[in-house]
Amino acid sequence: MEEQFWLLDVNYEVKDHKSEVWMWGINRENRRILIIDRNFTAYFYLILDDGAEIEDVFGRLEKAKERLPYIVRLEATERRLFGKPVKAIKVYCQDPDLISKYAKDLSKIEGIKKSLEDDIRYSMRYLIDNDVIPSEWHRIEVEEFDGEVDVKADKVYLAISPPVRLEGRAPPNLKILAFSMLCYSSRGSPKPERDPIIILSLATSDGEKRNLISEDGTDRKIIRSFIEFIESFDPDVILGYGTNRADWQYLMERCRRLGIDFKVDRVGSTPHTSVYGHVSITGRINLDILDFADEFPEVKVKTLENMADYLGVMDLEKRVIIEEIDVPEYWNDTSKRSTLIRFVEENVECIIGIYNVLKDFIIQMSQLVGLPLDQIGRAAVGFRVEWYLIRNAYKLGELIPERIERPYIPYAGGMVLKPKPGIHENIAVLDFKSMYPNIMIEKNISPDTYIPPTEHIPESEVNVAPEVGHRFRKDPPGFYKRVLSNLIVIRDEIKDRLKSLSPETVEYHVLDARQKAVKILTNASYGYAGWIGARWYIKPVAEATTAWCREIIKETISIAKNVGLDVIYSDTDSIFIEYDEEKIRRLSEIVKERFNLEIKPDIVYTRILFTEAKKRYCGLLPDGRLDIVGLEVVRGDWARIAKEIQEKVLEIVLKEGSYIKAAEFVQEFITELRRRKVQLRDFVIWKTLTKPVEEYSVKTPHVEAAKMLRREGWDLTVGDKVGYVIVSGSGRLYERVKPYILASPEELDIEYYIRNQIVPAALRILSVFGLKEEDLLSPKKPKSLLDFIG
Repeated sequence: MEEQFWLLDVNYEVKDHKSEVWMWGINRENRRILIIDRNFTAYFYLILDDGAEIEDVFGRLEKAKERLPYIVRLEATERRLFGKPVKAIKVYCQDPDLISKYAKDLSKIEGIKKSLEDDIRYSMRYLIDNDVIPSEWHRIEVEEFDGEVDVKADKVYLAISPPVRLEGRAPPNLKILAFSMLCYSSRGSPKPERDPIIILSLATSDGEKRNLISEDGTDRKIIRSFIEFIESFDPDVILGYGTNRADWQYLMERCRRLGIDFKVDRVGSTPHTSVYGHVSITGRINLDILDFADEFPEVKVKTLENMADYLGVMDLEKRVIIEEIDVPEYWNDTSKRSTLIRFVEENVECIIGIYNVLKDFIIQMSQLVGLPLDQIGRAAVGFRVEWYLIRNAYKLGELIPERIERPYIPYAGGMVLKPKPGIHENIAVLDFKSMYPNIMIEKNISPDTYIPPTEHIPESEVNVAPEVGHRFRKDPPGFYKRVLSNLIVIRDEIKDRLKSLSPETVEYHVLDARQKAVKILTNASYGYAGWIGARWYIKPVAEATTAWCREIIKETISIAKNVGLDVIYSDTDSIFIEYDEEKIRRLSEIVKERFNLEIKPDIVYTRILFTEAKKRYCGLLPDGRLDIVGLEVVRGDWARIAKEIQEKVLEIVLKEGSYIKAAEFVQEFITELRRRKVQLRDFVIWKTLTKPVEEYSVKTPHVEAAKMLRREGWDLTVGDKVGYVIVSGSGRLYERVKPYILASPEELDIEYYIRNQIVPAALRILSVFGLKEEDLLSPKKPKSLLDFIG
């Protein structure tokens, strides 16, 4: 019989050295099903030495089968590796868990150069070879499973044939469970070996909400209730924020300490850490929303509340925010406890709200790359690109190169023009559309088209990169060119389709999410080419691409000047230029004609301020928001007071156009500080311990503060943040630190903060206008101040 299902999760099992793929899905009747396929045999390749006779090698391999009993068969084949034909032997193995061992053994046989594809996971091998796509619909011939298998599923089937993909259908209604938890520690960051969970809030896609709250100072009941809720609700997806990094490990350790079986999956086993560091929950998807925060570079500090605010889920100003250090105070004071509970409830509301905003994008990225939902966010961008390449390599008959550890060898990157310091009005940022991938396509830059210096090819048949001189064949199209061209065609087709759809329709939202996923993957291709961990890594590919990009940027700047545009700054694939619609249109036409590249305004700043340093600026957007890049205000190694001062200075300078007022504000602020009108929390500097305290050989403020906390009974380990302040006294800086929880406002060395935090943060902006330290420390208005708009 035929079954149609949406693939949620995939894993494999090996029993008595026989393998089977388990596909967890949701069928058209919205039932949860498991399909077991026993028809697929794992394999790897052995590459022959140049000149080796395949018959002789076959004979040696047949003899080796006597000691390697789970080899099923050998098959001679021809493939390509980096575009060049190679002779290979495909080795089928009954037990995929033995492939690595067998490949290592057989690689030592005379006539074998090396093994390939022995590191591709069996379940991924199945998906690739059968063109099965996670988060997509498929049809499959199945029969009822008549064996015994203890799983949580409405139906279990045995596959008769491989699945066949069905495109263009909307996802099913997934059952979503979001959770957030809070732990109690009277001293230091909570540790699972000693500190209980005090609040665990839940929310489901059905609208149900529940708070699990400690009643006796322990968390045994909370954890058991959490497990029971998962069992009864049976979610397809479990959402959290930072759960891969902390919460799941915390829960697992608490269960070990309390002797609780933490079984929350669909096979009766405990969660386990899998590839890319994500926590796998078999048959369900563990989705950590924090894994997608890097998709939003505009959000500088990736907290849950900042993400929710940026995505319009919950206004930051309306949120309850409680710092970890304040949790004991709110928990111990019964009059404040309800506020603490509301804080955790709002965390869950934010988590499920962010998921609703991002779900179409996440699903489309999963489909595009071919990784399950729980892996797609955790996988680094390079791995996403690589899995897309792997799928395409299989279709093109290309072998997948081995992953090789290699040292990083630097090369010149994109062009960054030194900015013109000061304030500039009405500045457009012109971005090249998919500049790097388009150059790779135009110049046929690919690992398989690269020509080594020792190889002689007529000049008419090659593209030669400027500056570096690397050569690439013009024909035939390289592996990268074929894959990237296909991605660009896909995106253009989607965008054409979007024009005919109403933005209110489900199809529009799905397709729009897909074109964004395609764009991100396409633009990440260059980064992959230069990533030393890439399977298809050849340094000249990345080096040549950046060389061509630098040449194009230089020529574009020259063209801009010729059409009468003043270029303020340039960074990689963007130029900052005065906004003149007609002149920019002319510039775009010339660039398109000369380089076959599109360039158009991406952002228009009402006003922008550049410091003298590259990659450090702040722009005022038309809606009044500040876009801050590279300044202290978005870095984590400054006290809050310095960040707030710098942001206020930027706001006055950019919104009011007057650095006089900004300087006066700083002077007045310093005067108030010297009157000690302060809150201790604003002066805390946070640093993370990157190794055990005793392993630090150099005395630094945060390490000395950590040592003090340990003497007070605090248990600090690698990864803990240490908050400290600088107090009055003599000696070196590390001799004048104090953990902020042990300090009082009266102890603060106000002059240290003024001269080393507040004034430097303000001068990062105001020095552009010629101000110096003494101008801000003086209570009088500097005589030389003049309004400045450059």
